[in-house]
Amino acid sequence: MIHFDHLTYTYPGAQQPALNDVSLDLPEGELILVIGPSGSGKSTLLRCINGLVPHFSGGALAGQVRVEGLDPVVATPKVLSRYVGFVFQDPEAQFVTDLVEDEIAFALENAAMAPQEMRVRVEETLDLLDLEPLRNRPLKTLSGGERQRVAIAAALALRPRILVLDEPTSQLDPKSAEDVLNALVRLNSDLGLTVLLAEHRMERVLPFVDRVIYLPDDGSPILSDEPRRVLNQIELGPPLVKLGKSLGWQPLPLTIKEGIRFSRTWLANEKAQGKAGGDPVARRIVHRKTHPAVQAQKLSLNYGGRKVLRNVDFAVWPGEIVALMGRNGAGKTTLLKCLIGLARPQAGSIMLDGEAILGKDVASIARDMGYLPQDPNTLLFAESVRDELFTTLHNHGAASKTGGEWRLAAGAAAVEPDTLLRRLRLEHKAAAYPRDLSVGERQRVALAAITVTQPRVLLLDEPTRGLDYVAKEGVDRPPQTVARRRHGRCTGYT
Repeated sequence: MIHFDHLTYTYPGAQQPALNDVSLDLPEGELILVIGPSGSGKSTLLRCINGLVPHFSGGALAGQVRVEGLDPVVATPKVLSRYVGFVFQDPEAQFVTDLVEDEIAFALENAAMAPQEMRVRVEETLDLLDLEPLRNRPLKTLSGGERQRVAIAAALALRPRILVLDEPTSQLDPKSAEDVLNALVRLNSDLGLTVLLAEHRMERVLPFVDRVIYLPDDGSPILSDEPRRVLNQIELGPPLVKLGKSLGWQPLPLTIKEGIRFSRTWLANEKAQGKAGGDPVARRIVHRKTHPAVQAQKLSLNYGGRKVLRNVDFAVWPGEIVALMGRNGAGKTTLLKCLIGLARPQAGSIMLDGEAILGKDVASIARDMGYLPQDPNTLLFAESVRDELFTTLHNHGAASKTGGEWRLAAGAAAVEPDTLLRRLRLEHKAAAYPRDLSVGERQRVALAAITVTQPRVLLLDEPTRGLDYVAKEGVDRPPQTVARRRHGRCTGYT
């Protein structure tokens, strides 16, 4: 169904190809997971399937791609859209209308579908992704996770034979992610829909997939095989798989259920040899000083005619790392925006190190509080990655540019930009244009841009979106006080 024959593709102005000599045969009806480090070419590979590469990106393409016997380069994305549904990493990039129901119906209207059939398709799709309560909501009032689900619904409405999804669960809480994946599994098993998805959070998807494609970033060959065979050959993998490898469990466990069976046997053997137990896990010690780093009291905010925040009270002390948890649309992003001054609550107070900040301008608050939004593009303006960091320093009076060269101000309380780029594995992208990077790389650049000034408090809205496991480990070790929103289980940080 999908055939890559020695495909090589290079973006305009790039020194190295994003895809190099890719040969793959992907049969019909499989559920396929595409994995690899951030920037390894996963999104590029998926965009070759419907012709977005090279038609919208430009660049040089060699070799061949065949989808349902069609050449995407010759057929163009317009023709391929009848066979391939596509969901982008950023759902906002594909929205056309203002309302949820209208967005799902848009592609059906373009296909000149009969009104009666269109109504049936819309109802089925709304029900499939649990969007019925949102059908009349404006898209701009939805949370990031809700928008992702609408984007998936819009792609499913045409019932394509191939569905391609780029990080479909990156903004979803565990329950919503499970609902989406269950829907994809049903479509794959009941209708024979071929599904390809790129995903960094592999633990969510591995139990369901037939095949894994691994794209390396070091020039080694691409791997395409059954999940356990691929995972046995690579370092990349979710925590459960890494645990299984370290303890020699075979076959590798892909689900918690499989891991529990192995762990019970392993613990029994350890106890029999007198090795079980060990020192207790060290806990972070937080010294509570005179004032909390950030404190909110009786915070309330109405948005879009509904109460998003209601009498919120909390205090975060210096050195603490706090996870904000809740379903999509619960108000996590809104709370962070209130703290940085981007949203104005109707009632309550916010204190930063004992000083009231409610009503202050954002620029003033940002000197002591860094904020990373869900969409990293909103923070990227400079011509290069290195310039992004120095521009932030310049805005804070910590750097200047003389004769085309940036210099840190004497005594500036800042991280040396090149050191920070190395820590985030971005040193090789220092001269690159930020918006040409992958979503995961852009996320790391934006994170570097807000942490380079060493603010007292960091507010991170989905900071690990689009990041592989290695990059996530680097993000989870910040030195400042952090209030971050995450979906899923709250874990300890060091």
